[in-house]
Amino acid sequence: MTQHIVKTTSGRIIEDPPLARFLFSNTRFAAVWTVIRVLIGYSWLTAGWAKVNEASWMQTGAALQGYWTNAVAIPATGHPAITFDWYRSFIQGMLDSGSYVWFAKLVAFGELFVGIALIVGGFVGIAAVFAALMNWSYIMAGSTSTNPLLLIGAIALILAWKTAGYYGADYFLLRRLGTPWSRRKVNNEQIEQKPVRTTA
Repeated sequence: MTQHIVKTTSGRIIEDPPLARFLFSNTRFAAVWTVIRVLIGYSWLTAGWAKVNEASWMQTGAALQGYWTNAVAIPATGHPAITFDWYRSFIQGMLDSGSYVWFAKLVAFGELFVGIALIVGGFVGIAAVFAALMNWSYIMAGSTSTNPLLLIGAIALILAWKTAGYYGADYFLLRRLGTPWSRRKVNNEQIEQKPVRTTA
């Protein structure tokens, strides 16, 4: 395996290997990321839309209260839904303080906005971070379902943030921020670039 190291007066920049550049930085692979983000976005959009139209999520928070109550319960036999005691204590504290009333709204709108952002391709990397956080939270609370697969997809979109929204709003949004599709320029500090052979 060959790594390309760019030496500058301020240090060394180790570039990504060719496969990583193709998967996460090459716009030729952007169409694949478009399909993935739209599918994941649709999943979040439908889940969030269902919640924002339910009083148990938007008014009383009873739906989240029931979910948390089941999650923290320790059965007489078998394994509890939550594996880690610190996370059970955190959820129990949220229950005891009645935080489910406002947190249910946060969950509903969070799912909805993440879904919209992924579908339109706007700030995909940031939206994928929040998607991964929600998937992780559900898994920690004992909800498997599609969460592990969606978590893997969200992590992949985080890695591909530069091109995942290339066919979407990020094509315009990220350019206005000055990243990431400008031509590579050789700055005045650059001294040399050479391949370095490393073992895989």
